[in-house]
Order: sequence, then structure tokens, then C-alpha cells
Amino acid sequence: MTIRRMIKSDVDEVARIVAETGLWQRYGLDFEKARSRFFKGLENGAEIFVAELNGEIAGFLWFVQNGAFDRSGYVELIGVKKKFRNRGIGRRLMEFAETRNVDSIFLLVSDFNTEAQKFYRGLGYIKVGEIKDYVVQGITEFIFYKKVR
Repeated sequence: MTIRRMIKSDVDEVARIVAETGLWQRYGLDFEKARSRFFKGLENGAEIFVAELNGEIAGFLWFVQNGAFDRSGYVELIGVKKKFRNRGIGRRLMEFAETRNVDSIFLLVSDFNTEAQKFYRGLGYIKVGEIKDYVVQGITEFIFYKKVR
């Protein structure tokens, strides 16, 4: 598997990963909205990476270098294509984020997304807080944190 910067020709495939994931459907993020968000991100210099396996995009990571308190890294979005899940790709993407010259990383996890909570805890992230109704009314976002250096 290789991890590289996302380019414009990757956007449609990555937007499909988002559109096919029930989690983001609860947030109203369909193919067109995801596509627009990724194009805008690339235009603005966002650090978006894709994981490739045998020439196919298997997942992605949107990482903001100083996205939390202008001090810590922030995982804005991460996703793995359904057929590639449970193969360590998400873990590799998170390990990649932890090498991005940051001392710590924050991320948000939906209260209902217990699989992701378990995944991040397994990587050493701890829940440090929560924000009710932050993105969508009725959903609480859990704040996860890890000191990486």
C-alpha cells in the first residue's frame, strides 16, 4: 500500500467512498457535496491523502496540520472503501497522520459510531470531551486526543 497526496483526478473516487458510507449520509454529505468539498479543499491547499492498494484508491485522510487550537493536528475526515475495510488501511492512514510533524492529534467521533470509537481507542486515542449538537442537531461529537511525541 502507498499513501500519496490526493490529486484532482482522485476526487470522484474519494467522493464515492463518502457517499456510500452511512455515517456521512446522516450528515447530509452526498456525492455532489463531498465532491465539491474535496475540490475546494484541494484548491485551498488542504492536505488530503489517498491510500492506494494495487493501483486502486482504498481510502483517504484529510489532515489539518495545526487544525486544533493552532497547535495540534486534526483529522478532518478519514474513510476506507467498503471492500477494503478491516485490512489495516485505516490504521495505516492514522499512523501516517501521526508522522506529520505534530506533537498531538485531535479528531471528532459521532456518539453513535461505536466502531470508530473502539478503533481510535485501540490506537491510543482517549476521549477528552464532547460537543452536543455541534454538526447536526441530536448528535453529540466526542473529542478524541492522542499525544504522539
